[in-house]
Amino acid sequence: MCNEYRFKQSLDRIAQEFSQLSIPLHWLGGAPNLEPRDSIRPTEPAPVIVGSPEGAELKQLRWGFPPKGKGGPVINFRSEGRQFDHGRCLIPTDGFYEYTGEKSPKSKWLFERADDLELFCIAGLAREDRFTMLTCEPGPDIAPYHDRQIVILHRRHWAAWLNTAEPQPPLGPLPAGSLKVTQVR
Repeated sequence: MCNEYRFKQSLDRIAQEFSQLSIPLHWLGGAPNLEPRDSIRPTEPAPVIVGSPEGAELKQLRWGFPPKGKGGPVINFRSEGRQFDHGRCLIPTDGFYEYTGEKSPKSKWLFERADDLELFCIAGLAREDRFTMLTCEPGPDIAPYHDRQIVILHRRHWAAWLNTAEPQPPLGPLPAGSLKVTQVR
């Protein structure tokens, strides 16, 4: 399951994307320093967008809810059959990785949008200073590589996902041909 993703977009690019959707984007304090990152892994801080009365707020949160009992952080959370009435967030990205193979080093695959949209958002949940990604059954682009996938929200659903007063948009895999895959190693 997704345990690494990429985010190389600028703050201006994120603000532009949300402005085109008439979603005001803000942040507390000065403008955050969003360094391009080829790899974001569990427990690391990353940019996340949460709903706010003013529209959308960009925050830096740590990836993974604290574990209940033993085990590692909860980095992925199943979405099937669930309603999320609070804590919804968007995780901006421009690519994510999946791994195949039994032995190390496993084959590493980069998934990106197949269209011209570099920036996309993963549906997530935020609690305090942490976030997790929602997952669903794999779509046709992911199924050859993994038996689950992260929920990638269509741009038209970003505002509804952030506004918990609105009904939850549909959560599920993207149609065939939505993602392109490149072998990294």
